[in-house]
Amino acid sequence: MVIGTHRPTKLVIDRQAIKTNIRQEMKRLNDDTEIWAVVKANGYGHGMVEVATVAQAAGATGFCVAILDEALALRAAGFTEPILVLGITEPQAAELAASQQISLTVGSLAWLETAATELHQTVLQVHFALDTGMGRIGFQTPAQLQAAEAYITEHSKFNLAGIFTHFATADEADTAYFEGQVKKFNTLMASLKERPHYVHVSNSATSLWHAACNGNVIRFGVAMYGLNPSGGELRPPYSLQPALRLESTLNFVKQVHAGDGISYGATYKATKDEWIGTIPIGYADGWPRRMQGFHVLINGEYCEIVGRVCMDQLMVRLPKELAVGTKVTLVGQNGLHAITLQDVATYAETIHYEIACGFATRVPRTYQN
Repeated sequence: MVIGTHRPTKLVIDRQAIKTNIRQEMKRLNDDTEIWAVVKANGYGHGMVEVATVAQAAGATGFCVAILDEALALRAAGFTEPILVLGITEPQAAELAASQQISLTVGSLAWLETAATELHQTVLQVHFALDTGMGRIGFQTPAQLQAAEAYITEHSKFNLAGIFTHFATADEADTAYFEGQVKKFNTLMASLKERPHYVHVSNSATSLWHAACNGNVIRFGVAMYGLNPSGGELRPPYSLQPALRLESTLNFVKQVHAGDGISYGATYKATKDEWIGTIPIGYADGWPRRMQGFHVLINGEYCEIVGRVCMDQLMVRLPKELAVGTKVTLVGQNGLHAITLQDVATYAETIHYEIACGFATRVPRTYQN
């Protein structure tokens, strides 16, 4: 892994923003409800271990990740809190997970049967996933769930520590589908003989807008990073503090003349004498190629991205000649204006999750506050 410490492009992560978002959410929760910080995908691009450290200090009592390797990295970093792998792990890794006290998600009886052959000395903590309408993983019927519960009761190699579902539309104004999922979840839960210790249905969106559904764990993900799960469709109950800025500097400045082309395909041509600045960031760093025509902020002014975004560089039209080394803000506040991850995502016709998670490892993460 190469990190670009010898160029000015960097992500700046505000620790205090993450703490503030967690503590604001904690104020709304019952005393018996825990926050487990979702730090998968390198902490949504913010840095997994660093975010976990901040979340722990702010009051998070557990962590959620997507794959076993992320959980193992947290254990290697010294975290002893409960860790749940939200995705399906190969059952052949059951013994490894058990030895590290990592909880795995189970969505079928067949998985349990295979994992049982891999377990020897250590009991594996598991959480049952219920597919109530997400259509991704999990038990779908009471009969499937009851068969898995019975298997665990008969086999001491497992402990059913928790059960959960994931809502597909908790971030939308129309609640009809959400309410249908809640009904199915309750039906499935009623089929169990014994309720596990951890019952969790709330991701960020569910906790923000459907808090009445909260179990005793909140899987606090995108809102922890200060991002609105709904994009802009719903207003959060408190002000979310964005934790990420993306900054660089001008590393080359030149004047071009009418008719001169910029970048691959010469898709931009100057209409008069213009000052063009080059910034050392491109699509290999996670800045999408389709951002031509968008803008960055320099000295508090919007400067248009002209020509196609290259793999490692992009060009902008400047209001005048500016010095090499002038600060450039791609995401964040600069002067009186700001560019948000949502602004970037809207222009790129995607969601801010994808933009944040897409920043490459070669872009260094620096931390403040």
